[in-house]
Amino acid sequence: MSLDEKFTPFRTIIYNMVENFFQLVAGFFGYPENSGMSTVYDMPNELYTREQVQTSLPKHETFFPPLQEPQSWFELIFGPAPKIDTVIRYIYESKEEGFYNFYIENYNNIYFLPDWLSEFLQIRLNQCLDISLLETLREVLFVGILIYYQIVILRISLSWLIYINPYTVPWCYLAAAVDWTEEVLTGLLPSVVGVNITGTVFLGFLGSIGDSLNHLVFTMPFLPGEGESVKLLVDGQMKNVIVFHYLPTLWYRYPIPNEVREFWYNERPEIFNYMEKAYKDLDLQLLPNQIIEKLNQQVELLTQNSITNNYSSIEMIGNLVYSDELTNQFISILNLFHLSF
Repeated sequence: MSLDEKFTPFRTIIYNMVENFFQLVAGFFGYPENSGMSTVYDMPNELYTREQVQTSLPKHETFFPPLQEPQSWFELIFGPAPKIDTVIRYIYESKEEGFYNFYIENYNNIYFLPDWLSEFLQIRLNQCLDISLLETLREVLFVGILIYYQIVILRISLSWLIYINPYTVPWCYLAAAVDWTEEVLTGLLPSVVGVNITGTVFLGFLGSIGDSLNHLVFTMPFLPGEGESVKLLVDGQMKNVIVFHYLPTLWYRYPIPNEVREFWYNERPEIFNYMEKAYKDLDLQLLPNQIIEKLNQQVELLTQNSITNNYSSIEMIGNLVYSDELTNQFISILNLFHLSF
């Protein structure tokens, strides 16, 4: 008989004692008639449907650091430049919806700017249609995070090489750029088996921030809240997309940027004509500021000319009246002389 078989009766006794104890405690709460809490929370239908749709959406698959895919011999030798993998905006035009419509594929891990921040960028900083500056800033931030990510990896690697003193030139500059993170996180994160894991945690933090830039979507000239989640047939497949179409809300609340109106008036008159016909009831300012100023100047000139003409006509009438009075007086004097003779 093995040792396990000898302890089998004791194990059974202990299991039975624990089982009886739990049944005794559960009896005070109505066991076995009380079935307890439901395993699945009964959410409202709308919230439950929205949650199901959100979880069923695909993911925008990206990598940080980006995958190395050289396209030339130069990139094969020296390595390709890091590129950000953003969500593509598909721009389209139609007679019903206008000229500034676009849609993006709907993923469950994409991010948008808050409406108030998007409004500030468009109204205060004039980042409306041309968002090349925002795209450039995002790429610069992405590359900067990636470079610092590699610096942290190099600093961690140096800590494992005991024959290199990281506090001597030139390694001291590397230590100064990274060690501050260890000083901040040391009091928050404990060591695991005597190994400091602050560098690993900080790398994960940098990676999550850098990768989130791949999923950030700019919706100018629309606000993020104007997007409509629909299904479209794309490349022969039904896909969940977010559509931004018709008139942007900010172009109704605020004047349309003058650069956009000048572009319509001078280079794209078809857009100007469409906006004038489609939204004639909204009293939108569609003419550029220069054209409006010229029209105001012409109106002022016409007003001044009309006032001058009115003054001259009144003066002419007065002169005529004055000359008629002199004539009447002269005629009356002649009549007196005629009667006297």
